[in-house]
Amino acid sequence: MTQRWVRAFACVWLAASAMAGKAADFVVLVQNQPAGHMKVTAGVGGRTEVDFSYRDNGRGPDMRESFRLDARGLPVDYEINGKATFGAEVRETFQIANGRARWKSRVDDGEETVPEDFVFLPLDSTAAYSDAMLRFMLSRPGAAVPTLKGLKLVAERAVRLKLPLAAVEVPLALVVVTGGDAQPWYFWVRDDASNALLAITYPGWALVEKGFEPLVAELTERQLKAQTERLVTLRQRLAKPIEGLTLIRAVRWFDAPAAKMRGPSDVWLFDGLIAAVTAPGALTAKPDRVVDGAKRSLLPGLWDMHAHTWPDDGLQHLAAGVTSVRDQGNQNEDLLRAKGQIERGEIAGPSIFPSGFIEGKSAFSSRNGFVVDGLDAGLKAVDWYAARGYHSIKLYNSIKPEWVKPLAARAHAHGLRVTGHVPAFMRAEEVIRAGYDEITHINQAMLNFVVKPGDDTRTLLRFERVGADGYTLDLRSAKAKAFIALMRQRGTTFDPTLGAFESMYTQAQGQANPSLLDVAEHLPVLWQRGLRVAEMDLEGKRLADFRGSWQRMLELTLALHKAGVPLVAGTDALPGLGLHRELALYVKAGIAAPEALRVATFNGARYAGQSATRGRIERGYVADLVLIDGDPSVNIADLRRASLVIQGRVAYSPDKLYETMGYKPFVPGAAWLP
Repeated sequence: MTQRWVRAFACVWLAASAMAGKAADFVVLVQNQPAGHMKVTAGVGGRTEVDFSYRDNGRGPDMRESFRLDARGLPVDYEINGKATFGAEVRETFQIANGRARWKSRVDDGEETVPEDFVFLPLDSTAAYSDAMLRFMLSRPGAAVPTLKGLKLVAERAVRLKLPLAAVEVPLALVVVTGGDAQPWYFWVRDDASNALLAITYPGWALVEKGFEPLVAELTERQLKAQTERLVTLRQRLAKPIEGLTLIRAVRWFDAPAAKMRGPSDVWLFDGLIAAVTAPGALTAKPDRVVDGAKRSLLPGLWDMHAHTWPDDGLQHLAAGVTSVRDQGNQNEDLLRAKGQIERGEIAGPSIFPSGFIEGKSAFSSRNGFVVDGLDAGLKAVDWYAARGYHSIKLYNSIKPEWVKPLAARAHAHGLRVTGHVPAFMRAEEVIRAGYDEITHINQAMLNFVVKPGDDTRTLLRFERVGADGYTLDLRSAKAKAFIALMRQRGTTFDPTLGAFESMYTQAQGQANPSLLDVAEHLPVLWQRGLRVAEMDLEGKRLADFRGSWQRMLELTLALHKAGVPLVAGTDALPGLGLHRELALYVKAGIAAPEALRVATFNGARYAGQSATRGRIERGYVADLVLIDGDPSVNIADLRRASLVIQGRVAYSPDKLYETMGYKPFVPGAAWLP
């Protein structure tokens, strides 16, 4: 810690410590820029009052929260109101008294007998509530407390450090909370009797007590190191080396280029590669290990072509058979770090093939990759990505229309593809003519037909306009036919990410999320209550219009596929299981299951520039494979029944991966035979 920071924060720390638990101002930072606030004050009757709001990428929450603590510091009386990130209403209360917890939200209500140290987890809450929860947990024996569904939350100080400020040393601790989610929660607290929250930090996003903003970079690095250490340990425990000769015996296998299931055949693996595909018993070689492929199907590893990678997502991807992802927007340094860690075999995760993110500077900017204030800076960003071997660039909402053509030309000159959102005040057909090789998101394609002059699609209007007017699209119209013909003639790829929009356009508050309904009982228990929370408030005619627009989205996806427009399968949503839902939606739209599988295997490798080594089951190709108990070419839902995932020289048992994350496994792992 530098002396400059020491001088800057000595008085801030002393003041904050004096009022810990009473009042505090926090700043929300997005890519190190102020984006919002959380103000915590002492209200009437000893209640804590919270005002929380921020904006990122033109959207964000606005919440007012109020809660009261009992003499032990346990939150026992709670209320929150406001708006969620996409504008849905936030409303919830709970009370704990006389051994009973009672709650009511906009989607559910309930009552149950609870232990004396029970901590309630609201559907929506602010970090101020997390602060109170943490202080109570850290005061309990073992730092553990019961919560909903008989689960237990456990807090552990994973990192302890002291930051010298003037004449005093400020003790801080990184507290890791497990038991509440598929991944741990991380909090920076004062490592003293107050245990007061100082910050929540993640790459590109932070909430930190006002005045301590310059500490965010160091705290984030320390947290990333702790996260990495955990993930290294998990990989050592979960990854099974498969050096030598491996035989997957008498298995059906998916011929991805032809979109057909073949076999049964023997598939031999050696040195991380597919060594041979033969008739059963054709080779007399003695394998080091065998997997029985009877009644199973072997697929090339799946590709998620629209991921935003976090290191903690790796297990979710692999458990679902996703062995490769195209990252469509991230912080460059953090992404390249995670990419290297996976490639070196330090942590578990899919192989990452990044797309270079470029955004224009505006009040609505998404602050990933490079945020540029002029064309020259954008061209330099293209060069930066080209020099590092990126296969594509992704342009975003605030890119100025006049920049698109020269940016695309520079990218093409370096051999890079151009993907992305349609910048504000343009339409999809215009960016295709200006040089886009791919359109990202079904709403961006739909806006081509419903956007109105002056619509600023950097805001939530890019979702609202499609929902309100998309149902009017007539795919038999000359305009629709011309757009589809343009994409076909230009060879423009389409990344619909249907799963990212399904609940947004079809789910009414209180109804189950349709994207996760079929797998709800397998999700971490504390997710299940949240499945009835919709991103938007839809009812009456608005609900009918949005659902009608959703149907047009499915129909447009099918029409593009039938016309020969190449699809790639991306999620921009839940890792792993989200890709299964994406493919199920293709089938629901009318695309045959084998074609959907081809999109998620062969097309993924092809349009990520990896078709020479990945994306098919063939001699000499990388042994990225997923073994399915069933046949997803007949029933696409069988994708969930992965019993073995192979990633080159290592194998994973999906049931063990799911158990580690708090999921209920779908099928037992495949047994290794002698």
